[in-house]
Amino acid sequence: MMRIERIVPSQHKSGRFLAFLEDGTCLKITEQELLDFGLRAGDVLDEAQQVRLQAAAAASQVQAAAADLVSRRPMSRRDLERKLVEKGASEEQAACAGQRLEELGILDDREYAALLVRHYSRMGYGPARLREKLREKGVPRELWDEALETAPSGEEQALAFLTARLHGRMPEEAEKQRLSRGLVRRGFSWGDVRAAWSRLGASLEDDASIF
Repeated sequence: MMRIERIVPSQHKSGRFLAFLEDGTCLKITEQELLDFGLRAGDVLDEAQQVRLQAAAAASQVQAAAADLVSRRPMSRRDLERKLVEKGASEEQAACAGQRLEELGILDDREYAALLVRHYSRMGYGPARLREKLREKGVPRELWDEALETAPSGEEQALAFLTARLHGRMPEEAEKQRLSRGLVRRGFSWGDVRAAWSRLGASLEDDASIF
């Protein structure tokens, strides 16, 4: 059994409280634990209550860390949970935090997938690179197709890329090949590249010539 000597707000962390026990132990808790456990100075906690209180406080701190991470920049649930584990959370705590933020609508992999596609499309990435980015950022595979439907077609993007660089002129063959290689590296298919050149009034003999 252990008596709570005092409970004071933390001076360094908003929303956190410090519960000092008679043996000198300091429990870091949140307002939620104060309410859930009905804690007051002078209360006596048995060992089981201390364990439950510490587990609840740890889970609350992980959820607070999760909310802080997501507020800084958008991310997938997979990446959020990985970062929480790297910060010391257990996999179970990280999963619970991710689920809680999803329930609150703060974390949304579908919305994040659409955001990624818009962002990298504006950077001039083609369909293959967009898929690569979705995989890299931890977006579930079942959400890829829906997100990719919001991007311009590969042909339209390739045409925009070439138009922006040519400014109405027709390049020499060496430059044409260099630009074509650049498009392929950006994730455009050979068919998209060839169709874009065709719309500009140029042609490519075959795909082997650009490599």
